[in-house]
Amino acid sequence: MAIVLNKPLPEFEANATSGLKVSNISHVGQTVVLFFYPKDNTPGCTTEAMQFRDKYKDFVKAGAMVLGVSRDNMKSHDDFKAKLELPFELIADTEEKMCHMFGVVKNKIMYGKKVKGIERSTFLIGADGTLKQEWRGLKVPGHVEEVLQAVNDLKKAG
Repeated sequence: MAIVLNKPLPEFEANATSGLKVSNISHVGQTVVLFFYPKDNTPGCTTEAMQFRDKYKDFVKAGAMVLGVSRDNMKSHDDFKAKLELPFELIADTEEKMCHMFGVVKNKIMYGKKVKGIERSTFLIGADGTLKQEWRGLKVPGHVEEVLQAVNDLKKAG
């Protein structure tokens, strides 16, 4: 089941760092920023995670929860989170269930070979559990500010 703008998220369950369980209904009543990234401890992903970290208080002030998602396992996530002092949890989607549901698995060319990878993407989920906005195939510079602006706009509209 794929996600659709302005529709409720399909059912899913996932495990995140700090023992957090996340599902399509676990955070109804709260705005959620879900950012998918290719891999822990790689340059672009580290920069993106640090930018979400640095703006985290602004997201909380705007009433949003931030969650990162990648295919890395929990041990990798725990290390990445500790190393960067991330104040938000990371979802270990090792079976790619969420990645496929959100449609972020793409064929990429790496070193001349076709590989399946995660397309850097962010999704804004409203307090009512519906998908409000999506950014796909994004570039890191300026992205976090753009997402924060969308969260603030959503708060004003609500």
